Amino acid sequence: MRLIAALAIGCGLLCSSLPLMAHHSFAAEYDSKKTITVHGIVQKVAWVNPHAYVWVDVKDENGKVVTYAFESLSPNALMRGGWTRNSLKAGDEVTVDGYLAKDGKPLADGSIHANSKLITLADGRKVFAGSSADTADPSK
Repeated sequence: MRLIAALAIGCGLLCSSLPLMAHHSFAAEYDSKKTITVHGIVQKVAWVNPHAYVWVDVKDENGKVVTYAFESLSPNALMRGGWTRNSLKAGDEVTVDGYLAKDGKPLADGSIHANSKLITLADGRKVFAGSSADTADPSK
């Protein structure tokens, strides 16, 4: 009976750790040497796990609107930093500092995939500071 209980507990621990193994590291998906700074308008915010996402519409040098999808920290980490799902909303003017995805391929919606390091509102308030980068420092 103890053997069955021990096996059940061990199996439960193994299964509960599988989502952690599936989670990607910053270095696997983003290039810390491909930094980017864009200025635009928030299209939408997805306050979802494992990472919040912010889509920003940016006008390129020809006036064409290009959409960037910025991965941010987890909602839990953002809340610990004092942010809520209402800290950033569609229509807000922002400047985003971040890193481009390594593969350079657009997401299914056609947006450019990137990771946000720091998002600054037009009034200078810094929101959604931080990155899933192992060594990202939002003060830089």
